[in-house]
Amino acid sequence: MVFKKLVLMMMGCLGCAGQPTEPSTEKTESKSLIDESVVVTSPRVKLGDGRYLAYRERGVPKNISKYRIIIVHGFGSSKEMSFMASDELLDELGIYLLIFDRAGYGESDINSKRSLKSEASDIEELADLLELGSRFYVIGVSLGCYPAWSCIKHIPGRLAGVALVVPFVNYKWRTLPKDLVKNDYRKQLSRWVIWITCYARGILHWWLTQKVFPSASVLDGNPQFFCERDLEVLKNTPGYQLFTQDGLKDRSVFDSLCSDINVAFGKWDFNPLELTDPYPQNESSVHIWQGVKDKVVPVQLQRHVSQRLPWIRYHEVPDCGHLLVYDTAVCEAVLTSLLLWEDPPLYKPKLADH
Repeated sequence: MVFKKLVLMMMGCLGCAGQPTEPSTEKTESKSLIDESVVVTSPRVKLGDGRYLAYRERGVPKNISKYRIIIVHGFGSSKEMSFMASDELLDELGIYLLIFDRAGYGESDINSKRSLKSEASDIEELADLLELGSRFYVIGVSLGCYPAWSCIKHIPGRLAGVALVVPFVNYKWRTLPKDLVKNDYRKQLSRWVIWITCYARGILHWWLTQKVFPSASVLDGNPQFFCERDLEVLKNTPGYQLFTQDGLKDRSVFDSLCSDINVAFGKWDFNPLELTDPYPQNESSVHIWQGVKDKVVPVQLQRHVSQRLPWIRYHEVPDCGHLLVYDTAVCEAVLTSLLLWEDPPLYKPKLADH
């Protein structure tokens, strides 16, 4: 029972770090590191190391676009994730959106050497192969924010702007205040996650895919991981396609999920809380968007991040949790704030609560 509870908590909490995806009708096959025989239905580009990244496009055609944005999905998600900005706004502002499968997700090849730097490198190479120009925008969502942080650190000159939407917090960041994290169960959970995915991965894979004991989706309607607004979202979405027994059965998929966890929650080569402003001339802007009711990333931690990094423009969404990308008004505010430098008063944080 203890092991089962730990597994449920781990997959539930980390599963929240992704996003429910749009329905997929794609055929998939088990794939090795690089397997060109995989049935693919989406456009892909070939990276310098031979891996393929799959992507999809939204908005106006790239050649007539005014703004070019790469969206980075979270844990257990894919390029099919929803980002609920309306087509009307994309057309009005001239926005081209590029959403890609990160390494090992969807129709993209696994990267056995995944790291913070490799995630930023994949984004930069993808932008170059698709000719997005010398500078482009990045929007990271939840666990997909660690590639975005890596871009800020390693390729700041390529970024026209960055939005971190409900970014997860790595409890190994050295300067997190002890009084904020000492009683946070997520800190201990992240330690267990790293240990299990490093030393008991086979047992975890067996438990999540076996048929003898019930281990169905742990995310459906679980108030431990979702606020009321998030639960309403989940009622009307297909759910987390990877977090089913069939979805996790492919060992390569499971191992890729584990490697994503290990990089995100492992030791980083830099501390985001110690970054200096990469844009002192205001040539670009960086934003954080946080739901006040988020049960995955506590709002108190996000407020601390914003205090430590005053050059980041911080926005809070009242009465919302972790699934902000399913709110059209929020998604459109993310875009207008990032691209037009507007500061929507509805999402101004309550500084007195810091």
